[in-house]
Amino acid sequence: MVALGAAALVLASGCASPAPRPDSTGQDIQAVLDRRAAAVVDRDESAYLTAVEPQATAERAVEQREFRNLAEIPLGSWGYRVKSVRHTGARATAEVELRYRIKGYDLSPVVSARTLKLAEHGGRWYIATDRPGKGAGRLLWQQGKVTAVAGGHSLVLGVGQRARLLREVAAVADRAVPAVDSAWQEKWSGRVVVLMPSSLEAMASLLGAPAASYRGIAAVTTGEAGSSGSAPADRVIINPQAFAVLGEFGQRVVVTHETTHVATRTHTTAATPLWLSEGFADWVAYRGSGRTAPQAAPELQSAVRSGSLPATLPTDEDFGFGGDADKLARAYEGGWLACKLIAQKWGEAKLTAFYRAVGAHKTRDGAVEKAMNDVLGTTPEDFAARWREYLRDQLG
Repeated sequence: MVALGAAALVLASGCASPAPRPDSTGQDIQAVLDRRAAAVVDRDESAYLTAVEPQATAERAVEQREFRNLAEIPLGSWGYRVKSVRHTGARATAEVELRYRIKGYDLSPVVSARTLKLAEHGGRWYIATDRPGKGAGRLLWQQGKVTAVAGGHSLVLGVGQRARLLREVAAVADRAVPAVDSAWQEKWSGRVVVLMPSSLEAMASLLGAPAASYRGIAAVTTGEAGSSGSAPADRVIINPQAFAVLGEFGQRVVVTHETTHVATRTHTTAATPLWLSEGFADWVAYRGSGRTAPQAAPELQSAVRSGSLPATLPTDEDFGFGGDADKLARAYEGGWLACKLIAQKWGEAKLTAFYRAVGAHKTRDGAVEKAMNDVLGTTPEDFAARWREYLRDQLG
């Protein structure tokens, strides 16, 4: 019995299948993308194109144009991180993060989701297509040749725009940065990167959203909110059509407003209501301008004078793009006047301290209530009543 058992064991071990080799596809694709990233930083077009599938003639032409469109952008870093891979035989789909940083402007990289289709030839993976990932937009250099204009505190990157216009925008941004510094007085990069695409449709493409959502919106700021770590890289994106109809003062207000979002980003979290983040940005933009409340809040003044005094501070839903333009204007004006009230009654230092305290709260629930109690010594109910009275006084 013992001998038979031993023989059976030997036989079984001799017939066992070898352990399967771990799938190295993800690592192999990462290696291809690492070489591609190095080629971008080194400005090596030939090395960059070696990552493209040889048979993908159309894609190769697209990739070549995009590489050349990057020429004027002062890149500090460029890299990829493979997040997931699905593959069958010699074909694969990889979900990837592109992470790039502009030298002298970005403290941390911009992150863009990409979906890559790849093909394997001779044991090596090649890129067949490179497209925006889920929820992501196109990249500026995919829209055409980028022209870069550097200001004292700004970098303006444009596609399909005259260099003279880009210089004018840089001058506006250069005025905005010290204005924000004076009001915010918290550590931030002190620089702003502005993107100016060729049209409203091109702007929406960068944002991965329908153009109708931004019609009439002069500019937006992209970036990740968060109260810890390095400030994530933000971009101010201009709608050239809406921006063009603004006068000099209006353009300055818009760019200063968006630059404020860049400066306050690390203190703006899920706990921060939009009436505070948008109202504070407008408060900084109008600060020292001499504009009166009726001049800066005409829609809200019309509501107050018609007997439609708002019952509460604006909700996040009131700030939705693509809806009632007058309602949106009243939301911005109401947020601005709420911040203006805090600055006048409690002082500018208390306003910025209140902003930081709200953003530092772990959740939205209770954030404003706690900050009002700790910083302003009041309650949301009392503040709302004061705000309504302030609207009557300023706009009635």
